[in-house]
Amino acid sequence: MHDITDLIEPLVAFRRDIHAHPELGFCEHRTAGRIAEQLRALGLEVHEGIGRTGVVGVLRNGTSGRSIGLRADMDALPIEEQTNLPWASKTPGTFHGCGHDGHVAMLLGAAQQLTRSRNFDGTVHFFFQPAEEGQGGAREMVQEGLFERFPCERVFGLHNWPDLPAGTIATRPGPIMGAADKFEILLEGRGGHAAIPQDTPDAILAAATLVTQLNAIISRRIAPTASAVLSITQIHGGHTHNVIPAEVRIGGTVRTFDEQVQDRIEASIREIAAGVALANGLSASVDYQRYYPATINDAQAAQEALDAAATVGVAQLAPAPAFTSEDFAFMLKACKGAYIWLGQAKPEGGAPLHNPHYDFNDDVLGLGIRLHVALVERHLAI
Repeated sequence: MHDITDLIEPLVAFRRDIHAHPELGFCEHRTAGRIAEQLRALGLEVHEGIGRTGVVGVLRNGTSGRSIGLRADMDALPIEEQTNLPWASKTPGTFHGCGHDGHVAMLLGAAQQLTRSRNFDGTVHFFFQPAEEGQGGAREMVQEGLFERFPCERVFGLHNWPDLPAGTIATRPGPIMGAADKFEILLEGRGGHAAIPQDTPDAILAAATLVTQLNAIISRRIAPTASAVLSITQIHGGHTHNVIPAEVRIGGTVRTFDEQVQDRIEASIREIAAGVALANGLSASVDYQRYYPATINDAQAAQEALDAAATVGVAQLAPAPAFTSEDFAFMLKACKGAYIWLGQAKPEGGAPLHNPHYDFNDDVLGLGIRLHVALVERHLAI
């Protein structure tokens, strides 16, 4: 592979500029504009406004009809940064706490290197995706015909991973990130005086029972060989010490890797909520939303990623998936591919993702570029 040393310093500056000017999902107008400007300067075919603020760059070389897609997410998080770095966020309450600024810089670097090296035969699609953080930007791009307009035999997504040491690249066949669901249960009665509980259905007592029973779903309704998480994260009810409230709201999240397990958990939540409400003279309504599916790697694509990783760094078969979620799952439902973790941990340690002290490790920017390039040169080999 050609030397990319000359690319690093300008890309670090670009990354830090994006970091200093973070934008939330579907509001990445400045970021998208800067990306499009860089791609046009390279002579790429550029398409804007895909999935609202998404950008696609197209690079063709040779005569082959083969194609590959590479994806980077662009959006920031609604978190107040506490790093005190010179390039810290200038936008109060908004912060690149998940390293998407680094993902953008690495994919731009790959576009720069592939434009000048041309060591491939086919078409490379560079997908700069908006709104990964909970808003489903990948789903928007796919629904707008991403893979019909830009067909790919493979699509790969790379994410920095503070749990792995810098220099390590990991992925696995099958599930690598969990499906993310959220639910809210409303228990409703009529309320009454706390000194006369016999005359009032008690939504607080029912909520306590419901929380206990919900937490038994995984251990009693899901096979021990399956993996799932159910966490109650919110309970809201009551306003004063001497009133039994008319309603209590309970909220939480469910994480799974298998759709049948996901179905069983949702059905169980609905059954248990209805049963507890009936037993306590209340009504129950359940709002259950499946917002991100599980991220499932194609086995062959995962192996291709590991083979490419071994040529540029330390390749590692990830022993287990993570229960955190990722909307790259929508792209993998539409096209065979793989999601890849790029280690970024320094020897002295560092902050995890979504932490106000987090910053992308610029030392791994070059490795990310080389991995992108290796994926292209192997899949579209001359």
